[in-house]
Amino acid sequence: METLADIGEDALIRRLVRGLKLDSSVIAGPGDDCAVVKGSQEPLVLKTDTVVEGVHFTEDTPARLIGRKAMARVISDFAAMAATPRHALITLIAPPYTMVRRVLEVYAGLRKMADSFGVNIVGGETSKGNQLIITVSMTGTAANQKWISRSRARAGDALYVTGRLGGSIRGKHLRFQPRMVEAHWIAKNLPLQAMMDISDGLAQDLPRLAAASGLGFQVDLKSLPRTSDCTAEQAWSDGEDYELLLALSPKVSTKKLEAYKNAFPKVKLTCIGQLVEKQNASVAPAGGWQHFRSA
Repeated sequence: METLADIGEDALIRRLVRGLKLDSSVIAGPGDDCAVVKGSQEPLVLKTDTVVEGVHFTEDTPARLIGRKAMARVISDFAAMAATPRHALITLIAPPYTMVRRVLEVYAGLRKMADSFGVNIVGGETSKGNQLIITVSMTGTAANQKWISRSRARAGDALYVTGRLGGSIRGKHLRFQPRMVEAHWIAKNLPLQAMMDISDGLAQDLPRLAAASGLGFQVDLKSLPRTSDCTAEQAWSDGEDYELLLALSPKVSTKKLEAYKNAFPKVKLTCIGQLVEKQNASVAPAGGWQHFRSA
């Protein structure tokens, strides 16, 4: 009998969504960082995400940082679509012996991150369970009927990442800043073809972006922008960077890239390779986080 460890997360998702019946109200279903459906005026963007004790944080993690991370992860997915988050529902699962103060501190972290991005927490659910679990479900909008998909890249597009990669275990995964402002600027000012955020490591997420467009990739591991004291392997594999991975038209001008640098001098934009036809793809090392397989 097969187990989830045998097939891994991506194969499981493919099986779960196979044959889903979607009506005309669905603009973009499974496959991107968020779903997109028809709204009364603008497209409605939807996303849900969960953090689990023992997987995304430990018993010793400060409660406010747990709440911060739970909210920031979903906001990062909206950034990856160049969409704007607006309303959130929070589901809390916790053992009955959990201290009330800890739960209130989790919510303080949730609220502070939500407030900083104009997100309204409008309700949710609570339940008992064997460990602390927080799920954030969020809705938002895509201005001017536009959002960014993973699946519109073309062979020859240049691959870029924002910021620096690697070293998330040192605490960056709890304190990262969603690249919302950068994402909207890039979508408005650069010839952007595809984009996603890096949550499971570049080793997992770059193949996903390439596959969504039916392409392969060539990447220069030595060019990866690394967090201080991290190796290229860690930058490739660590995961939970929550930086943006994007494909730009090869016609992007030096002037436009310089404009980005001037706008965001502290958040570097680095070219790491290119998208190619599958037969021209290079073999990259395995790595990254895989639910059901990673320890």
